Amino acid sequence: MNRDNLIQDKSYRFALRVARVYQYLVRERRDYAIAKQVLRSGTSIGANVEEAVAAHSKKDFIAKMTIALKETRETIYWLRLLRDSSWLEQKYANDILRDAIELRKILTAIVKTSKKNDS
Repeated sequence: MNRDNLIQDKSYRFALRVARVYQYLVRERRDYAIAKQVLRSGTSIGANVEEAVAAHSKKDFIAKMTIALKETRETIYWLRLLRDSSWLEQKYANDILRDAIELRKILTAIVKTSKKNDS
């Protein structure tokens, strides 16, 4: 699996998990504000990765991957908030946070390498 396919797959599977978190928060916690925030940022990661893969230029690729990285950081914030406020069970929150942190590491490496190679 090449780099693009790996990040596409991981970001898509992560978006599915975030969608389930959203459903849980709305159904069980009756929370809409934070649920929408985590849904927007968590699904935006994969959407921006898909746009990056179809980029017309290296600069466009870097820009879209950078946005995906920023959305990942935002999602980590919301997930930490949900965990630390006990809105999500600690074990489940830590599990999805590990996935988000892994995405952040992969995206950081992609952006750094792409910027280096673009110079």
